Amino acid sequence: MIDICLLGSGGMMPLPYRYLTSLMVRYNGKSILIDCGEGTQMALRRKGWSPKPIDMILFTHYHADHISGLPGLLLTMGNAEKTTPLLIAGPKGLERVVNSLRVIAPELPFEIQFKEIREPEETFALPGEKDFMIHAYRVNHNVTCYCYAMTLDRAGKFDVERAMALDIPKPYWNKLQKGETIETEKGILTPDMVLGPSRKGLKVGYCTDTRPCEGAVKAAEGADLFICEGMYGEEDKIAKAKDHKHMTFAEAAQIARKGQPARMWLTHYSPSLTHPEEFMPVVWKIFPNAAPGKDGKTMELKFEQE
Repeated sequence: MIDICLLGSGGMMPLPYRYLTSLMVRYNGKSILIDCGEGTQMALRRKGWSPKPIDMILFTHYHADHISGLPGLLLTMGNAEKTTPLLIAGPKGLERVVNSLRVIAPELPFEIQFKEIREPEETFALPGEKDFMIHAYRVNHNVTCYCYAMTLDRAGKFDVERAMALDIPKPYWNKLQKGETIETEKGILTPDMVLGPSRKGLKVGYCTDTRPCEGAVKAAEGADLFICEGMYGEEDKIAKAKDHKHMTFAEAAQIARKGQPARMWLTHYSPSLTHPEEFMPVVWKIFPNAAPGKDGKTMELKFEQE
């Protein structure tokens, strides 16, 4: 099970009624935060979720509306007595940017580890969770920027009859089901001996600050939830979208139609876009299973029932 919360849905600047776009993902007692603009702490507090268990922060890019809230968040995490390491990942220049911001947050009771993303596509795991993977795809913004997909694999179903036929002792069953390899006096036991074919897992895609591109489509492909920027609802702002390397609602819908996620939320609205719901009809004509994102919008993703 994965918990998703779109903490904020605005772009450029926080507003009295809309926080800046960021996402919190919770799995197995751990939390991932994507982007941390000004006011992200307020959005977290409003939702009632604690910053202490954040294990990873992913940055799409280093524009202020996506990173300027980091120093305060780090201090709050320290004041909450976080002592476990924090992994921060983002584009080239990550450590330099974060350490520059830390001039006002120099002393922390936890270690910061850095994962700098340099390739057009990279994949790495959530620390301590070998089945929960983060996939980074470079997108088309006016600075180096990445979108992300998070996938949770699901092992095949445990085959009791096969385990019994192979005379595998029951104390080993649980470890094999969790994917562990076991050495015994009679030989090595591997998960494939007792597990069926892999089952459908879960996927969340997150994409902001880009023109339509292949990386965005990859993040959307087959996702249970795809969260995508729709900076402008008005189609007559297409020239502005192209100039500033953003997308309109209709362009985001085209990405979803190509990637075919189960559902899409729009986010990262321009400050001038006060009522995004008014522009949804053009989206629904292209990709029907879409909704306007809003601050605090939450979803719980679960494996399919068999």
